[in-house]
Amino acid sequence: MQIDKTTLADRGFLDMEIDPSLDIFEEISKLKKEKNAVILAHYYQEPDIQDVADYIGDSLGLAQNAATTDADMIVFAGVHFMAETAKILNPSKKVLLPDLKAGCSLSDSCPPPIFKAFKDKHPEHLVISYINCSAGIKALSDIICTSSNAQLIVESLPKEQKIIFAPDKNLGGYINKKTGRNMVLWNGACMVHEIFSLEKITRLKERHPGAKMIAHPECEENVLALADFIGSTTQLLKYTEKNNADIYIVATESGILHQMQRNAPKKTFIAAPPDNACACNDCPHMKLNTLEKLYLCMKYEQPELLMDEELRLAAKLPIDRMMAISRELGLV
Repeated sequence: MQIDKTTLADRGFLDMEIDPSLDIFEEISKLKKEKNAVILAHYYQEPDIQDVADYIGDSLGLAQNAATTDADMIVFAGVHFMAETAKILNPSKKVLLPDLKAGCSLSDSCPPPIFKAFKDKHPEHLVISYINCSAGIKALSDIICTSSNAQLIVESLPKEQKIIFAPDKNLGGYINKKTGRNMVLWNGACMVHEIFSLEKITRLKERHPGAKMIAHPECEENVLALADFIGSTTQLLKYTEKNNADIYIVATESGILHQMQRNAPKKTFIAAPPDNACACNDCPHMKLNTLEKLYLCMKYEQPELLMDEELRLAAKLPIDRMMAISRELGLV
């Protein structure tokens, strides 16, 4: 009997009790060797997961590592679209996601059928989609980009080329401003990057006049206007390593602070305050993954991400174009 592995998470296997005396870190290390597995983790994952990962990065770095790994099994500690990207690039490898319910508000804001109708209304436009989207949206795109290479990819195209940018309106608006383009923007956004409180950040800057305010371009324009530096998660991380300030106010998902503190232990990092009751700027989807789920995922090799081959091939084309442009521009 063939088991539908994609539904096992809903059947409760991820809720299995783990022996409290078990050294999960050691067990994960053993499983990586036994199964020739690699753990890829996004910067927004919880610290324990970042500490056991073989590679930690942003969307571009994770895509590049997924494309070049020689592991038999890829365990993607991130959200669903990231594991999809790994599968798109590695059809013969087993791709696992600790929790299949780890989705993405930005990806969910752009349903493929509705986006196709939107695209059909702009037949002369080329579609550039931010990698934070579903395989269905990738398949409807001409080129994929990330927050770190979006500007350069847009600038590599003729100025007269009409462009639809999806799904993030804030990143698209930022690129429009930086390049002088007038791309048509899909009205999508990341819930985490839209909750920062302008008033609270302003008060925080007043209390720390020497602090550098850094922000991800998925933030809203009024927040970006306060920033001393704007960049992808990797670019933000490198900035805090090289810049000589002692204090940083960080406007992105709080998981990145773990790597920032690790790489610059003498500096102080303050998560930019959001406008919500819990005073947190964690991504609830990213945080669905836990060390315990990661261990169970590797032990039982479930849940596995499966993909229709026709969809995979269609979604791979714009990623390949991104990689080709990145090589031409010397980005990889």
